[in-house]
Amino acid sequence: MDILKIENLTKVYNGKTVLDIPKLNIEAGKITAIIGPSGAGKSTLLSLINGIEKPDTGSIFFENEEFSKIKSFSPATIRRMALVFQKPVMFNASVYNNIAYGLKIRKMDKTLIGQKLTDAASFLGLSDLLDQKAITLSGGEAGRVSVARAMVIKPDLLLMDEPTANLDPANVAIIEDMIKKATQIYQTTVVVVTHNMFQAKRLADNIVFMLNGQVVSEGCAFDIFENPLDQRTQAFITGNMIY
Repeated sequence: MDILKIENLTKVYNGKTVLDIPKLNIEAGKITAIIGPSGAGKSTLLSLINGIEKPDTGSIFFENEEFSKIKSFSPATIRRMALVFQKPVMFNASVYNNIAYGLKIRKMDKTLIGQKLTDAASFLGLSDLLDQKAITLSGGEAGRVSVARAMVIKPDLLLMDEPTANLDPANVAIIEDMIKKATQIYQTTVVVVTHNMFQAKRLADNIVFMLNGQVVSEGCAFDIFENPLDQRTQAFITGNMIY
């Protein structure tokens, strides 16, 4: 079953087409890694899926709801998604209040907020940091808080743009473990943009390889990595693509 269906999607900046995807489906309850060189359109695609930007043509279907240039996702649908940026944005508040932000705007009961935060903090090794000012955290700690803030609302769709870029191996391992738990425990669909081929191999059920705003290859991770049918895909995953 597919949670996302993309049809004839294009995005143009200053007269240049930066995204042109005739068709792409994202499987529900799986981890899909989007790989490709810088400028391939990966982050633009995440922004369109999340409704931050609108396409110039085409549509994105979240289950049966359509998002296009003239139609927006409903607030209820947007609340079923979460987006983790490459550079974590911390509010000038405690770690607790940073993680609780999404729950508070949903007007969740304080007791339930506390319970959910305890679980999320425990998963990501943040239990001892809840009273600390978030803006004083290290890069790795801030990265984990950003993931916790997204995961605590238990989204149906979690979008992640290079969530472990420039982090040390210990923090990478913690965040990757949380991504796996999200799909295993909560059946969350995860779409993660990554330049790290080892990470894509460790995490992904499915791979989408993008180049120059287009989807070149897509499919089961094992097939893409072990037997890529497209020469450009093979060149990229083996490190032989020059760009």
